[in-house]
Amino acid sequence: MRYPEGGGLPAERRAFREGIRLHASEKFAAGEKTAVIAKDPRVSVRSVERWRRAWREGGMAGLRSTGPANSPTVTDTQFAVLEEELGKGPTAHGFEAERWTLARVQTLIRQRLRVSLSVATVWSLLKRHGWSWQAPARRALERDEHAVELWKKGGLAPGKSLAAASGAWVVFEDEAGFSMTPPRARTWGLRGQTPVIRVRGRSRRRTSVAPLCCYKPGEKSRLIHRPRNHLLLKGARKSFSWRDYRDLLVRAHIQLNGPIVVVWDNLNTHLAAGPKRHDAEHYWLTTVRLPAYAPDLNPVEAIWALARGATANTAFDTPDDLDRTLRRELRRIQLRPDLINGCLTATGLTLTLPTPP
Repeated sequence: MRYPEGGGLPAERRAFREGIRLHASEKFAAGEKTAVIAKDPRVSVRSVERWRRAWREGGMAGLRSTGPANSPTVTDTQFAVLEEELGKGPTAHGFEAERWTLARVQTLIRQRLRVSLSVATVWSLLKRHGWSWQAPARRALERDEHAVELWKKGGLAPGKSLAAASGAWVVFEDEAGFSMTPPRARTWGLRGQTPVIRVRGRSRRRTSVAPLCCYKPGEKSRLIHRPRNHLLLKGARKSFSWRDYRDLLVRAHIQLNGPIVVVWDNLNTHLAAGPKRHDAEHYWLTTVRLPAYAPDLNPVEAIWALARGATANTAFDTPDDLDRTLRRELRRIQLRPDLINGCLTATGLTLTLPTPP
């Protein structure tokens, strides 16, 4: 029989149990032994002893049902206070790591609200109010949150005004590397037996990809990318050079057929003298730097999430297999402007530019 969510027994069963106790009270008055009384209604001896004590202390009234037990609860007003405390982080309440666990939340409720709840009740409480168990995002201590908020509130900060004035494409750039050892992703397996993916253990092949997410109001969003293969030899370059970026931007200018405003991070290659000189020599190119340690403002990060999802748990036989998989996934994204738009939406930035005069 299932019990209601409020706890306690159903009304019918409570009434039935109360009838048994009242019937037992007549036998208590008659002086019958506990074992004999327990045998008749098929209840435990301990229950009959408890009933007898209640009958001695309160008579018939002591045997009547008092209704379902009331477990401690947290009201919506109390949870609003709790949610504010949870938002301060675990370290603000004396815990060592920034990690909320059910036991820690249970302790916080007991200390702040003066309510004692079980761990299961805490889990149900958090889930009912929209909380879930999830992996947190990491942020650098050097990150300037004020600068990030200015970017989000201002649309695209300086990139917005520059693109509006010139009717240019706003282009986000980033670089990532892929190797023969693929990223791991969760998969189903027999409990107690960890699934195993066989990969190349000593592959020295590395592929770098530098894509451009291109946005302009009234135009379909575009994805332009350039791959570069590396051999991890002594002294060999392991990333794009500024000349590679130069060629990629020239290619983007030709394909987009218009000026571009490039938004990228503070990588040393981006800050070198070569890109600055190239920017100054070409009217169609303007570069804007993102705030320091703010990769979440770059929609290309979401492109990487899609690409790595396609390569996860994949055992590549040759470097060509890796290259084909990357090209196929990036081509799939190129054919889906809605995916490219979704990558921009995930950053919290907006691209509502006024029409240039």
